[in-house]
Amino acid sequence: MKLSRPLKTLAATTMLIAASTSASIAEFPERTVELIHPWGPGNAMSVSQLIAKAMGEELGVDMPVISTPGAAGTKGQITAMSRPADGYTVFDGYVAPLVLQPVLGNADWTYSDFKPLHSAVSNAFAIGGRTDETRWSNFEEMMEYGREHPGELRYSSGSRNNLPHMVIAKVLQSYGVVAQNIPYTQDGNAVKDLKSGVLDFSFINVGNYIQDKPAFNIMLVLSELPGAKASYDGAPSIADLDIDLGLSGLAPMGWTWWIVHKDTPDEVTGKLRAAMDAAMQRPDVREAIEKVGFVPLDWDHTQYDEVVGPVSDQLSAMGNALKWEEDELKKLR
Repeated sequence: MKLSRPLKTLAATTMLIAASTSASIAEFPERTVELIHPWGPGNAMSVSQLIAKAMGEELGVDMPVISTPGAAGTKGQITAMSRPADGYTVFDGYVAPLVLQPVLGNADWTYSDFKPLHSAVSNAFAIGGRTDETRWSNFEEMMEYGREHPGELRYSSGSRNNLPHMVIAKVLQSYGVVAQNIPYTQDGNAVKDLKSGVLDFSFINVGNYIQDKPAFNIMLVLSELPGAKASYDGAPSIADLDIDLGLSGLAPMGWTWWIVHKDTPDEVTGKLRAAMDAAMQRPDVREAIEKVGFVPLDWDHTQYDEVVGPVSDQLSAMGNALKWEEDELKKLR
């Protein structure tokens, strides 16, 4: 059967497009690959720049980090999702926009709507107090004090209803301790009030700790990962407690897993995965990450569902702890 001229032209055009697409994938990447970062400048962005630089070197192209803050991280996520699914846009998938905001009903995606490349880093939170505190010397003693004085303890997690607030509320609920969360727009102001005695304890991020170690009594590292404990110079962690807080894996801390659009071609995704895996194994990269107190993560794309999946359920339980805290405080008024 002979093809008419229009059909011959269509067939030739289709074959040309297919060949062109195949060649483009084979040559990927031919230009800059951008990493969309959901926060402003800071330690998190610096760490992402370290990894992106190394990953770009593995790919043979530049890989700039594009800061796109806003809407609790979801602005960056939406920006990345709006780009073509061609592998030239990678999203720095932090827990807040990737998992937490969907749990809170503020985003219409789930973590499973993306293709994972590789886990990147975690940054553990800690509960810290003053070094000159006389009412208690460790976390368990503070919890005993809190049970005996319901509603008296004042603490901050920075802003209210964020991930540190959820984690700390879950810990307090597990011990039956009702405390007042005092919101601050800047972590630095909360730290100042902790030092002056306005607050009894506070969420301490690893950056605050590294900048002024002598100022804090780190009572509890909110992670069971050995690397997180090391970031706070061996301070007690939730793994050392006799009580099960229902917090495990990546759930009680900040972390990021780099991802791409789900429609990104498999061959392109494979090249990105191989480059990121190589970057994360480099000793110079790992040393630089650890220097700022973050922990390099070693899970590859095959472990994405088993590692990230449980985080969603645990975050839901932490959200319930926020409601518990609010209700218990109302009873005391």
